[in-house]
Amino acid sequence: MFCHLRPMRRLCLEKIFPHWFPYSRALSGAEAVNALRPFYFAVHPDFFGQHPVEREINENSLKRLSVYLENLQKPGFKSLKPTQLTFYVRETDQSSSDGQEPFSTSGFRAVKFTLHTRDLLSTVLYILNSCSLSVEHIQSFNTNVHTQPLKEAKRMPDRPIKWDKSYYSFTGFKDPDEDLEQVSRVETTLTSWLDNNGKSAVKKLKNSLPLRKELDRLKDELSHQLQLSDIRWQRSWGIAHRCSQLHSLSRLAQQNLETLKKAKGCTIIFTDRSGMSAVGHVMLGTMDVHHHWTKLFERLPSYFDLQRRLMILEDQISYLLGGIQVVYIEELQPVLTLEEYYSLLDVFYNRLLKSRILFHPRSLRGLQMILNSDRYVPSLHELGHFNIPTICDPANLQWFILTKAQQARENMKRKEELKVIENELIQASTKKFSLEKLYKEPSISSIQMVDCCKRLLEQSLPYLHGMHLCISHFYSVMQDGDLCIPWNWKNGEAIK
Repeated sequence: MFCHLRPMRRLCLEKIFPHWFPYSRALSGAEAVNALRPFYFAVHPDFFGQHPVEREINENSLKRLSVYLENLQKPGFKSLKPTQLTFYVRETDQSSSDGQEPFSTSGFRAVKFTLHTRDLLSTVLYILNSCSLSVEHIQSFNTNVHTQPLKEAKRMPDRPIKWDKSYYSFTGFKDPDEDLEQVSRVETTLTSWLDNNGKSAVKKLKNSLPLRKELDRLKDELSHQLQLSDIRWQRSWGIAHRCSQLHSLSRLAQQNLETLKKAKGCTIIFTDRSGMSAVGHVMLGTMDVHHHWTKLFERLPSYFDLQRRLMILEDQISYLLGGIQVVYIEELQPVLTLEEYYSLLDVFYNRLLKSRILFHPRSLRGLQMILNSDRYVPSLHELGHFNIPTICDPANLQWFILTKAQQARENMKRKEELKVIENELIQASTKKFSLEKLYKEPSISSIQMVDCCKRLLEQSLPYLHGMHLCISHFYSVMQDGDLCIPWNWKNGEAIK
């Protein structure tokens, strides 16, 4: 599925840009970020709201890329370990599928590449080139760049220096291709990765403990003061960032306590935009100022009224569809505001009224459905709920639901059984390895989590003692010491 792009010699950048690359000056950190703007625009998680798995993969890859770029700028660094990244790249005017996997029907493609660069400029060029994005704008950052156009430079013959292996053996210098060849030959195993990263994770976790205590204190204090149901975060922000957001909310509570108390009984979520979510959570945009937050809290009574109307609309749809329950599953659906979700339901309800399709009253009670605006054909999810397009043929919808109802009930029963097994395995794993916390990313299914925990329980993993372990899609040490491992981790001898 993925395209595999591996740099062969100084990332072959001299091959791609032979004339101007050797004479270009180093980029500053700010210039590197600016030069990568087309890339960030093509992979930014906000554009993948309707594709939660791809959104999460891009979020995590961007975090790892950020760490890589930060390390490149640290004084005295010598060499970084090859870092393999996966991104889903949106189709943009700049994008080209030359040499890459074709775009899917969703308008994006998967790109997988390994970074092993030594400076910001070569890193930026390699990322853009790997994603088939233009690099011409980078000339503006380099005053000493050769004046020959890039397109013409690409046609120049390839004559990079390629030293014989004996050169490195004789001089003692490190072969730049060696690590990359090792990455391609050896598959990372859980034990080897923990051996290499366990100590750094322990150090980061230890350093984060005071802030973690402060975060818990602030969260408990605000929840009690405002009588909130919970305080959560949509993204995997660091502990320091979360503390800063809670401090900001605490200052606002000191200034406008009565206004903020209108959120009594609600869950507050720090996210990208302010408003009320489809399930009734109060969303505080982290980029908004206190004035915007105050206005939101003042408008909560009108949001509660809209929420009541939305629930009535869900009941009306349920009645027309034989008692099937309309639900919104945060982990599987795009992030919608209450207004957006109400509009979606309203369009669907009016189409149902016009179609006059008939279901026996209460014949579908116990079943669930979610609405999707980006689908045209109904489907049955493995968890048992129906994925129903907002716009679809009523006759096909009726036939599909009736023929799949029994399978849906079986899937839902299996889901409940899996949930019980999953919780038991999480508790058993937490106890065996003395974990401080064991959790999973939203895109990890119960089936994947069960498989992961069963295999973990067969292992002896002393590095996990007292750690925070997240089951994800790839290996990573988060900035606060959380260990992320892929649910389908491998173990045993390295595969040659």
